[in-house]
Amino acid sequence: MLRFPLPAIRTLLGTILLMSTALGRPALAQAPDPWRVAADQIDPRSYYGVTVANGMLGVVSAPEPFQVKSVVLAGAYDQYGRGRVSNFLNSFNLLNMYLEVDGRRLSGRDATNFRQELDMRRSSLTTSFDYQDKATIRYTYYALRHLPFTVLMDVSITAKKDVQLGAASVLETPDALRDAQNYYNEIDRPHVALSLLTSSAKSPTGKMQLCASNTFLFEEPHGQEPRVIHEMWDNNMHLIKFGKPLKAGQTYSYAVAGSSITSAHHADPLNEAERLTIFARLEGKQRLLDFHAKAWEELWKSDIQIQGDAQAQQDVRSMLYHLYSFSRAGTDYSPSPMGLSGLGYNGHVFWDTDLWMFPALLVLHPDIAKSLIEYRFRRLEPARRNAFAHGYQGAMYPWESADTGVEETPVWALSGPFEHHISADVALAAWQYYCVTQDRDWLREKGYPILSATADFWASRVERNGPGHYDIKNVVASDEWAENVDNDAFTNAAAQVNLRNAAAAARLLGLKANPDWLHVAQNIPILKMPDGTTQEHATYKGEGIKQGDVNLLAYPLNVITDPAQIKKDLAYYETRVPNEGTPAMTQAIFALLYARLGNADKARLWFKDAYEPNLLPPFRVIAETKGGTNPYFATGAGGVLQAVLMGFGGLNITPGGITQSKTTLPTGWQSVKITGVGPQRKTYSVSR
Repeated sequence: MLRFPLPAIRTLLGTILLMSTALGRPALAQAPDPWRVAADQIDPRSYYGVTVANGMLGVVSAPEPFQVKSVVLAGAYDQYGRGRVSNFLNSFNLLNMYLEVDGRRLSGRDATNFRQELDMRRSSLTTSFDYQDKATIRYTYYALRHLPFTVLMDVSITAKKDVQLGAASVLETPDALRDAQNYYNEIDRPHVALSLLTSSAKSPTGKMQLCASNTFLFEEPHGQEPRVIHEMWDNNMHLIKFGKPLKAGQTYSYAVAGSSITSAHHADPLNEAERLTIFARLEGKQRLLDFHAKAWEELWKSDIQIQGDAQAQQDVRSMLYHLYSFSRAGTDYSPSPMGLSGLGYNGHVFWDTDLWMFPALLVLHPDIAKSLIEYRFRRLEPARRNAFAHGYQGAMYPWESADTGVEETPVWALSGPFEHHISADVALAAWQYYCVTQDRDWLREKGYPILSATADFWASRVERNGPGHYDIKNVVASDEWAENVDNDAFTNAAAQVNLRNAAAAARLLGLKANPDWLHVAQNIPILKMPDGTTQEHATYKGEGIKQGDVNLLAYPLNVITDPAQIKKDLAYYETRVPNEGTPAMTQAIFALLYARLGNADKARLWFKDAYEPNLLPPFRVIAETKGGTNPYFATGAGGVLQAVLMGFGGLNITPGGITQSKTTLPTGWQSVKITGVGPQRKTYSVSR
């Protein structure tokens, strides 16, 4: 029997020093700011950017002045790169700029006192630095929350001596795009002058058009603005620039506003990109910033406030910030495991959304959570066709989903045709949305079609081998190291829950449920080992697990409710998780369950182990695994937030709405206060 050591068996002081050093912070630093994450010492060789996003458009930071790593737009997919499947595409970099002082273009080598700071309250990234003895530069960029396709960069230069300033905004076509077209328009009206820099290109297969446009926003009165010059370098790059003399001590400010949109979002993306940029220009910088701040102020009315652990407060708020940044109300978009932080996992949608991110968003912002389940509802018909193609009834959701809702798992991965628990995960999210909102109209129109179709799938998926033996064979477990196994604990239990919730929804709506649903649910087995521990699958013999499976039966499925059984399963499986190579979700469930069992020390141990070893410099962004380098892992953030909300905070999603149970805070924590919960925006607190 192969056993792995507990991740917690380390020297505590060594761990603290290691983490502090890795994140570029002294071990005895001052208490972290609950709203700001600052990077004062930046090593470009070990730099993992932080994302500023508005649920539609994400901008990922870079360690070079006036550079960003990438700009990602939700819903912009085309077949490109690995696996012959749909991929996220980099959009035009709307914030690609350069600055020249006395004719010399600034680079990272010229910058001293270089500092970057993420302001989570206002969702902005500010960079500041000195250039020799000539100038101090500061710029802040925003993905404007109230304008889903628009960004703003606000620049300020203070001259230390008389200098000549030269500034440019550059549009360069990303490598994956083709057939680029560049446009430049000067619009002069009695009250305003605009210089529009615009580019358009086709996606790799040509199915989609991507467009971007930006313009300078000057503070001088109309007619006194700097003269803007357009330069066309080649078909893939052009720019607008201006010059300005500055006197010693003078501070000069300007801004750049830009919009990016595709034919996946609008029928006429070229004109719409310019219209949106013109809108931003005529709104003006201050109105844009005011509306952006107001939108984030509304989002932060749903918050988690921790007393007794200042670092946990900053980290938990960072997790909330990223989930809020990666999703948006009023859409049918659903975040991928890496959200809008880059092209990780091709931007595909997995169970990561439905089981890990969705519950935290649901209790804090049901309006945002609705977008995630709307994504699944609008792709119900492809799920029906997927079930039909595999010989089943009902709806079988794909393991990896993109824009069309068909299976997008690369063929070589093998898991696409077999990771069937995804259908039950989607159904659980649909049921939970009804539970929190109590919206029967939604349940009738959208929730029940998902629940009933997935229940029909499971009724056809089981192999009926006698009472108690309605087996679900040949699946990939939620523990993805267990491939093509029979009677996986999580898959079987999730199918039971799906079938029972479909029947409950039918009763609520006054509809006749298929009597076979409950019959099947009662006969799906949950296997046990000789000592009574829940067995992960039929051939499981104690090997290491990639991620949680059995322990998910206690939460979120609530199939196992006996505290003694929950404790027994925890004691067994917490020793089966290796120290490396596993995603940052499993330990969060351990923390949640130990809090509910009243074990404060174990709750703290697993809470910290769930994410601290995954943090990367300089912004404490979360990688998927310990030692990994692919942030930002929104799935892990969702798991840790559930540990705080449903574990330490005691919240429950029940058929009657959100309730609170007695729970235990981690050792060292004094209180947790959760504000803006559910449709009624309630407040829940737990104190030691």
